[in-house]
Amino acid sequence: MKFDNKIMLITYADSLGENLADLEEVLDTHFGKAIGGVHILPFFPSSADRGFAPMRYDIVDPAFGTWDDVKRIGEKRYLMFDFMINHISRQSPYFQDFLAKKDDSEFSDFFIRYKDFWAAEGGFPTDEQVDAIYKRKPRAPYVEAEFADGTTEKVWCTFGEEQIDINVASERAQRFFAETLRTMADNNAAIIRLDAFAYACKKPGTSCFFVQPETSELLDGMQDVLGADVTILPEIHEHYTIQMKVSEMGYWIYDFALPVLTLHALYSGDGTYLKRWLEMSPKHQFTTLDTHDGLGIVDVKDLLPDDQTDWVKERMFSEGANVKRIYNTEAYNNLDIYQVNTTYYSALGNDDDAYDLARAIQFFAPGIPMVYYVGLLAGANDIDLLESTKEGRNINRHYYSKAEVAQEVERPVVRELVRLMELRNAHPAFDVEGDMEVTIPAEGKLVIRRSSGEAWAQLDADLAHHSYEVTHS
Repeated sequence: MKFDNKIMLITYADSLGENLADLEEVLDTHFGKAIGGVHILPFFPSSADRGFAPMRYDIVDPAFGTWDDVKRIGEKRYLMFDFMINHISRQSPYFQDFLAKKDDSEFSDFFIRYKDFWAAEGGFPTDEQVDAIYKRKPRAPYVEAEFADGTTEKVWCTFGEEQIDINVASERAQRFFAETLRTMADNNAAIIRLDAFAYACKKPGTSCFFVQPETSELLDGMQDVLGADVTILPEIHEHYTIQMKVSEMGYWIYDFALPVLTLHALYSGDGTYLKRWLEMSPKHQFTTLDTHDGLGIVDVKDLLPDDQTDWVKERMFSEGANVKRIYNTEAYNNLDIYQVNTTYYSALGNDDDAYDLARAIQFFAPGIPMVYYVGLLAGANDIDLLESTKEGRNINRHYYSKAEVAQEVERPVVRELVRLMELRNAHPAFDVEGDMEVTIPAEGKLVIRRSSGEAWAQLDADLAHHSYEVTHS
């Protein structure tokens, strides 16, 4: 099925209630008109990273339910699924077969074996080649594979040790990709998000990140498998120009710059940089303020001056509610210097007015808005979950019971948010192909006007005092 121009919720299968059946009930009971689509974060059997180390894609993790539960949600709302095109679980049957049979395994070239990839270098990259790689570790990205015959070998591993990189050039991997995409399409996926896709194509002597033309060819190949009825959404956190390149290739993209630019506008009362970005943004994008990860800093490089970016980070730590530097350190298993771990509500000091204004700006921005489940309920930083797990990103991953949801939706900040969401979903002025005009009529003010044909809607925002008015035809 195709997706609608309506707000998409981002949620885990067990974050609004205990499973997919509870999620369906919560959506139907409280958010019938506010949410038009659902990005269900990875709901497949997984060995790590809250679902992002999938072992297989053909079944739903029994703890969450079945494909029938997924399809039921998809009968009323368009769905987005995750495909981790860069990697698969160390515990997957594919990698386990490789460990058991090595060269005799049908998956012998499914993974990136250092001895083959770096053959010209004798099986390991030079220091210069390691330095060139865009990586998440302070060394060459690999783990040791221990085979049943007692031998060991290095295989590529970009992220956690449970996430083994796939050799996308392998014929067996290509067949696996096609099988997985078709399974998702058959189970009501309207959009398939390619997680970490820019890492997937690798070539010696390069950054092994967004390598061209291989990355473009990979995207086109995945879209060809699906045809026109299912949309590919590549996921990437990097310089905004890479997102623009993906957009120019004809794909929908994420707007990961909006969160920090909006914070800057609300912290400073200056909408100059936000206005410039809104006017640059493609129409075919999904906007975010929050996701299951932290707030991306790298995404605003050159959209904000470096000193202003640093200033926003400082304000998050000084003005945000329980936003601490230590939560982004090794003490909390998080050394990602490109993100700050916090809920968006707490980044704004748990201020109801500032938070609803931030959402109003998002809903008036070009594209289709995404709202993370914690943000849907204006959730504050979950310090208890953070401390009990020592995982930095868990500060923004609270588990809500159905009873807790019923209580949270009665808060004025959430009721106003739902009102804004319903307007955004229903009003024709927000046609994706429609027009937008952004002005700064006075210091501390920002006006965004959306229109399509005779229909119009206007946001008059007071950035300095965190108040706003919405008027519409």
